[in-house]
Amino acid sequence: MEIEIKKIPQQQMAFIRMKGSYMQIPETLGKVVGWLMTQNVEIQIPVYGLYYNNPLEVSEEELDWEVGAAFVGELNGEGDIQIKTVPEHQVVSTIFKGPYGEAASVYMALVEYAQKEGYQIMGPVLESYLNSPDEVPESELLTEVQFPVIKE
Repeated sequence: MEIEIKKIPQQQMAFIRMKGSYMQIPETLGKVVGWLMTQNVEIQIPVYGLYYNNPLEVSEEELDWEVGAAFVGELNGEGDIQIKTVPEHQVVSTIFKGPYGEAASVYMALVEYAQKEGYQIMGPVLESYLNSPDEVPESELLTEVQFPVIKE
Protein backbone atom coordinates (compact mmCIF):
# COMPACT_ATOMS: atom_id res chain seq x y z
CA MET A 1 0.00 0.00 0.00
CA GLU A 2 1.37 3.38 -1.03
CA ILE A 3 0.73 6.18 1.47
CA GLU A 4 1.53 9.82 0.80
CA ILE A 5 1.11 13.32 2.21
CA LYS A 6 -0.38 15.57 -0.45
CA LYS A 7 -1.94 19.00 -0.89
CA ILE A 8 -5.64 19.27 -1.80
CA PRO A 9 -6.61 22.52 -3.57
CA GLN A 10 -9.49 24.71 -2.41
CA GLN A 11 -12.82 23.24 -3.55
CA GLN A 12 -16.50 24.12 -3.58
CA MET A 13 -18.63 21.23 -2.33
CA ALA A 14 -22.33 20.45 -2.59
CA PHE A 15 -23.32 18.00 0.13
CA ILE A 16 -25.98 16.60 2.42
CA ARG A 17 -25.13 15.85 6.04
CA MET A 18 -27.10 13.00 7.60
CA LYS A 19 -27.54 10.98 10.76
CA GLY A 20 -28.42 7.32 10.61
CA SER A 21 -27.66 4.19 8.64
CA TYR A 22 -25.01 4.11 5.93
CA MET A 23 -27.64 2.27 3.87
CA GLN A 24 -28.94 5.77 3.03
CA ILE A 25 -25.68 6.75 1.30
CA PRO A 26 -26.49 5.68 -2.30
CA GLU A 27 -29.85 7.48 -2.34
CA THR A 28 -28.46 10.59 -0.60
CA LEU A 29 -25.45 10.79 -2.92
CA GLY A 30 -27.76 10.33 -5.91
CA LYS A 31 -29.83 13.27 -4.71
CA VAL A 32 -26.76 15.55 -4.50
CA VAL A 33 -25.34 14.51 -7.87
CA GLY A 34 -28.76 14.63 -9.51
CA TRP A 35 -29.28 18.17 -8.22
CA LEU A 36 -25.81 19.25 -9.38
CA MET A 37 -26.60 17.88 -12.85
CA THR A 38 -29.56 20.29 -13.07
CA GLN A 39 -27.34 23.28 -12.24
CA ASN A 40 -25.09 25.13 -14.65
CA VAL A 41 -21.83 23.93 -13.03
CA GLU A 42 -19.00 21.51 -13.79
CA ILE A 43 -19.14 18.52 -11.43
CA GLN A 44 -15.74 17.37 -10.20
CA ILE A 45 -15.54 13.60 -9.97
CA PRO A 46 -14.99 11.67 -7.69
CA VAL A 47 -17.85 11.91 -5.23
CA TYR A 48 -17.05 11.62 -1.55
CA GLY A 49 -18.24 10.52 1.88
CA LEU A 50 -17.08 12.21 5.09
CA TYR A 51 -17.53 10.25 8.32
CA TYR A 52 -17.67 12.13 11.63
CA ASN A 53 -17.89 9.22 14.07
CA ASN A 54 -17.05 5.54 14.36
CA PRO A 55 -19.69 2.85 13.74
CA LEU A 56 -17.92 0.70 16.34
CA GLU A 57 -18.54 3.37 18.99
CA VAL A 58 -22.06 4.66 18.26
CA SER A 59 -25.42 3.16 17.35
CA GLU A 60 -26.57 3.08 13.73
CA GLU A 61 -29.04 5.91 14.46
CA GLU A 62 -26.17 8.09 15.74
CA LEU A 63 -23.90 7.67 12.70
CA ASP A 64 -22.99 11.19 11.52
CA TRP A 65 -21.87 11.55 7.90
CA GLU A 66 -22.09 13.58 4.74
CA VAL A 67 -21.86 12.80 1.05
CA GLY A 68 -21.32 15.12 -1.86
CA ALA A 69 -19.25 16.26 -4.79
CA ALA A 70 -16.98 19.14 -5.68
CA PHE A 71 -18.02 21.51 -8.46
CA VAL A 72 -16.78 24.54 -10.37
CA GLY A 73 -19.22 27.44 -10.54
CA GLU A 74 -21.42 29.49 -8.24
CA LEU A 75 -24.33 27.93 -6.38
CA ASN A 76 -26.50 28.42 -3.35
CA GLY A 77 -27.79 25.41 -1.47
CA GLU A 78 -31.35 24.23 -1.87
CA GLY A 79 -33.42 22.26 0.62
CA ASP A 80 -31.12 19.88 2.52
CA ILE A 81 -28.33 20.36 -0.05
CA GLN A 82 -25.68 22.67 1.37
CA ILE A 83 -22.66 24.40 -0.19
CA LYS A 84 -19.27 24.89 1.45
CA THR A 85 -15.81 26.03 0.42
CA VAL A 86 -13.06 23.74 1.69
CA PRO A 87 -9.75 25.63 1.85
CA GLU A 88 -6.51 24.21 0.51
CA HIS A 89 -5.15 21.66 2.98
CA GLN A 90 -2.82 18.68 3.37
CA VAL A 91 -3.93 15.08 3.78
CA VAL A 92 -2.41 11.69 4.42
CA SER A 93 -3.81 9.50 1.65
CA THR A 94 -3.88 6.03 0.14
CA ILE A 95 -5.95 4.10 -2.41
CA PHE A 96 -7.90 1.08 -1.14
CA LYS A 97 -9.04 -1.62 -3.60
CA GLY A 98 -12.04 -3.70 -2.60
CA PRO A 99 -15.57 -3.37 -1.20
CA TYR A 100 -16.48 0.05 0.20
CA GLY A 101 -17.30 -1.48 3.58
CA GLU A 102 -13.69 -2.65 4.00
CA ALA A 103 -11.95 0.67 3.27
CA ALA A 104 -11.73 1.38 7.02
CA SER A 105 -9.10 -1.36 7.20
CA VAL A 106 -6.47 1.20 6.08
CA TYR A 107 -7.35 3.94 8.59
CA MET A 108 -4.80 2.90 11.23
CA ALA A 109 -2.00 2.63 8.66
CA LEU A 110 -2.71 6.24 7.61
CA VAL A 111 -2.74 7.47 11.21
CA GLU A 112 0.53 5.67 11.98
CA TYR A 113 2.20 6.98 8.80
CA ALA A 114 1.13 10.56 9.59
CA GLN A 115 2.53 10.31 13.13
CA LYS A 116 5.79 8.77 11.91
CA GLU A 117 6.20 11.67 9.44
CA GLY A 118 5.52 14.29 12.12
CA TYR A 119 1.90 15.13 11.22
CA GLN A 120 -1.20 15.29 13.38
CA ILE A 121 -4.67 14.19 12.19
CA MET A 122 -6.94 17.26 12.20
CA GLY A 123 -10.39 16.03 11.22
CA PRO A 124 -12.68 13.25 10.08
CA VAL A 125 -11.86 10.70 7.42
CA LEU A 126 -12.90 11.38 3.83
CA GLU A 127 -13.42 8.61 1.30
CA SER A 128 -13.42 9.53 -2.41
CA TYR A 129 -15.08 6.92 -4.59
CA LEU A 130 -12.95 6.64 -7.73
CA ASN A 131 -15.16 4.19 -9.65
CA SER A 132 -18.66 2.82 -9.36
CA PRO A 133 -20.19 -0.51 -8.35
CA ASP A 134 -22.35 -0.04 -11.46
CA GLU A 135 -19.20 -0.31 -13.61
CA VAL A 136 -16.85 -2.77 -11.84
CA PRO A 137 -17.14 -5.76 -9.48
CA GLU A 138 -16.93 -5.03 -5.73
CA SER A 139 -13.39 -6.45 -5.61
CA GLU A 140 -12.26 -3.79 -8.14
CA LEU A 141 -13.75 -0.75 -6.40
CA LEU A 142 -11.17 1.99 -5.73
CA THR A 143 -11.53 4.32 -2.73
CA GLU A 144 -9.08 7.08 -1.90
CA VAL A 145 -8.97 7.39 1.89
CA GLN A 146 -7.78 10.71 3.35
CA PHE A 147 -7.32 12.30 6.77
CA PRO A 148 -6.56 16.02 6.96
CA VAL A 149 -3.20 16.66 8.65
CA ILE A 150 -0.96 19.46 9.91
CA LYS A 151 2.76 19.33 10.62
CA GLU A 152 3.38 19.06 14.37
